[in-house]
Amino acid sequence: MIEIKKRDPSLGPEKAVLIGLITQGQTEELVNEYLDELAFLAETAGAVSVKRFTQKLQSPDSRTFIGSGKLIEIQQFIQSREIDLVIFDDDLSPSQTNNIERELRVKIIDRSNLILDIFAGRAQTAQARAQVELAQLQYLLPRLKGLWSHLERQQGGIGTRGPGEKEIETDRRIVKHQISLLKKQLQKIDLQNQTQRKSRGEYIRVALVGYTNVGKSTLMTLLSKSDVFAENKLFATLDTTTRKVVFERMPFLLSDTVGFIRKLPHHLVESFKSTLDEVREADLLLHVVDISHNQYEDHIRVVQETLKELNAFDKPTIMVFNKIDAYETKHFDEHLPESVKKEIREDLNRGWQQRTNNKAVFISAVRKDNIDLLRYMMYDEIKKRYQDRYPYKTEFF
Repeated sequence: MIEIKKRDPSLGPEKAVLIGLITQGQTEELVNEYLDELAFLAETAGAVSVKRFTQKLQSPDSRTFIGSGKLIEIQQFIQSREIDLVIFDDDLSPSQTNNIERELRVKIIDRSNLILDIFAGRAQTAQARAQVELAQLQYLLPRLKGLWSHLERQQGGIGTRGPGEKEIETDRRIVKHQISLLKKQLQKIDLQNQTQRKSRGEYIRVALVGYTNVGKSTLMTLLSKSDVFAENKLFATLDTTTRKVVFERMPFLLSDTVGFIRKLPHHLVESFKSTLDEVREADLLLHVVDISHNQYEDHIRVVQETLKELNAFDKPTIMVFNKIDAYETKHFDEHLPESVKKEIREDLNRGWQQRTNNKAVFISAVRKDNIDLLRYMMYDEIKKRYQDRYPYKTEFF
């Protein structure tokens, strides 16, 4: 068994080291962007990032993910700074985790494990808690061998005679049984949710989607004129929030959904598919993007790939580029003439209008810039959906 010293919780937040690998097709700048996000994830989970290590390799080392020299360098730093935790930006195999822990003698987690931990801390409803627990158990199942290697022995003593069985197999059966129970529980909740959705079936549905922390909940509050929890942390909300909204006497349902993220664990996407039914069944998507982020186009790609996985990619969509105020603060020099600023804004807008067939709008949810324009675009799209669905009914439009 690998001995890892226990940490006194009274010492404050855990101190973490972040590890990123620069492989073929990736630049150091890009990997550092990814590590920025990993640091934000660590902060959201309650850890403090002390240092980052990166290494260039053709492919991950099958035994320890990183090279032996880099492992020694990290080990020396850990010993000098009393580090509690090492976080890898990519998923580790059970054997890699075991081998690295044996060398470093501290807790080792990967990106998926970190995201699952954050989701576990954020889950409020019975559905969200069951979904997270299911994803955690599915993540744990293939890793039991590494986690419980000290139990790989024949049981002995009174009450254990007979066919003989390794404790690891007992653990596997317990986990598989719990997975089965959670799936049944989620099916029951899903049926209840379907009944609720059917009861409001005549309304056109609009869903906010986007990368995590792009301002969806703030925009939801603006459009629905109701309080929706918003926080400057990743995955501030896990449960879908739905509000009835009325534009010019035309009602519709607006839903705020969980944010997506790069390398979102597959088990988590699978577990949360019932929550994301609001996305699959929506008539119109508002794809919210943080235009001020350096990797915003990569974020768009991640969201689009997740929508494909949910079979919701081809839905009518308005691209909502939020945080234009932060974009201007970041990219506009204070001495830049207003005419040049205006030209840059127009070029940005023109480019995305062409790429989205005039279905893009640049807003600031904080300053409320262009919110009326967004409402007009939404009204126009929602009205078309009503006219297509109910050509002989006029009370909606």
